[in-house]
Amino acid sequence: MHYKSVLLKLSGEALGGGADGSLDAKAIDTISAQIREVAKSGCRLAIVVGGGNILRGSEVLGTVSVRAAADQMGMLATMINGLALMDGLERNGQEARLLSAVSAHQICEPFIRRRALRHQDKGRVIVLAGGTGNPFFTTDTAAALRASELGCDIMLKATKVDGVYDSDPAQNPDAQRYEALTFREVIDQDLKVMDLTAITMCLDNGLPIKVFDVLTAGNLKRVVDGESIGTLVTAD
Repeated sequence: MHYKSVLLKLSGEALGGGADGSLDAKAIDTISAQIREVAKSGCRLAIVVGGGNILRGSEVLGTVSVRAAADQMGMLATMINGLALMDGLERNGQEARLLSAVSAHQICEPFIRRRALRHQDKGRVIVLAGGTGNPFFTTDTAAALRASELGCDIMLKATKVDGVYDSDPAQNPDAQRYEALTFREVIDQDLKVMDLTAITMCLDNGLPIKVFDVLTAGNLKRVVDGESIGTLVTAD
């Protein structure tokens, strides 16, 4: 292994089967099998899940007048995805625990740093829901925060595309993929790798980011083994 402890940021869209807020069993199994393969190799894995396939706080502001309430709705969506992923992991033979920054004792454990580390010591994958537990912060920022707290070697941003491009590859067939970027280039070119708060936190804590396609079987193991796929973002 090139990396011994990683945080995987999974968007809700990676788990969803379409625009109707559904969950895709095939996608969950594909991702869960990759996570199990990496976990069995001895790598410590933490996973932060988004909720965009179900609800984004920013998308309901026309219905919900208070931004904080809208963001809390988004936090609840991440719990639904967290439960689905934990189930997928256990269905694929990988022991997992769901921890949340938002209290929901009948559904998941509270996120406590030492408890999370203890689960990892026992070979469990920890799935982290609820974002940071606060409105006005994205799950990307939650991922940067948890990766820093847990002493991870790298944050892996799992997407449906194979890296960061200079323009939208779905709209521009001539879009060029970057193999490597600096945090400053990401900020200056407004490349939308993550929100600015998350990027700044990674920069301040010396935490590299790898953006890669998680839906291609075996890619997670390739990234953890240090293979040159996706786009790597570092301080220099």
